[in-house]
Amino acid sequence: MVDLSGKVALITGAGRGIGKGCALELARSGADVVVNDRPGSPDLATTADEIRALGRTCHAIEADVFSRSGCEQFVAEVLTATGRIDILVSNPAFSRRGGFLEYSPELFEQTIAGTLTSGFHMSQLVARHMVERGGGGKIVFISSVQAEMPIALCVAYGAAKSGLNHMMQTIAVELSPHQINVNAIEPGWIDTPGEHVTFSEETIAEEGRKLPWGRLGLPEDIGKAAAFLSSDDADYITGAILPVDGCFRFKDCRAASMMPLKVRSRGAEE
Repeated sequence: MVDLSGKVALITGAGRGIGKGCALELARSGADVVVNDRPGSPDLATTADEIRALGRTCHAIEADVFSRSGCEQFVAEVLTATGRIDILVSNPAFSRRGGFLEYSPELFEQTIAGTLTSGFHMSQLVARHMVERGGGGKIVFISSVQAEMPIALCVAYGAAKSGLNHMMQTIAVELSPHQINVNAIEPGWIDTPGEHVTFSEETIAEEGRKLPWGRLGLPEDIGKAAAFLSSDDADYITGAILPVDGCFRFKDCRAASMMPLKVRSRGAEE
């Protein structure tokens, strides 16, 4: 079993969905946890209560991690409360679907800032603390299969996640002398509250059955991967991108998804 006893883990965007799934799984693995969500979050207190019910220490801190100043204030508050950060799960994201020809420049820049730039701010501030403290550390970025898949209506989000993957690997190279592991997880289609805003219950159930694994992913699927990458068992893994998608990336590669092919015997006339 993954053992994170004695570790302090910081998870951004942990009010609900994937961030909450990561926070709960790290707590189940023995970590004390700091959870974050945007100011005025209706979900953060509930997440913190669930973690405390597992017998772990949990600090819930609201902060705007989409800005540099918000990240700086947040990390300072975390260190005041805990004295150290051993694990960062960087999960900020902003996404709005829309066609490329009509997509507003302002919305594109907001998506890049909320999904890519915020990850830079948080990881840099936490990494500086880890380097100064010594003793290594773990940084896990939550990316997306959309970093690899050019899905229509997601031009900004896909670009941001693709940039996040490359940024992660550069950070991994630079932090390797400090024994700080830096990796990314690519979730596929995950059953989060946001998906239920975009799609009907019937659509989610129907589309889940079509996937190779027969269902959408769950936040705890991503959380378990994050817990592993945050553990000593993953000590020799850094700069890696781990898809956790139930084969979503290859859903159209199955034989049943292809058009029937006419099989001709060898020597047949052309």
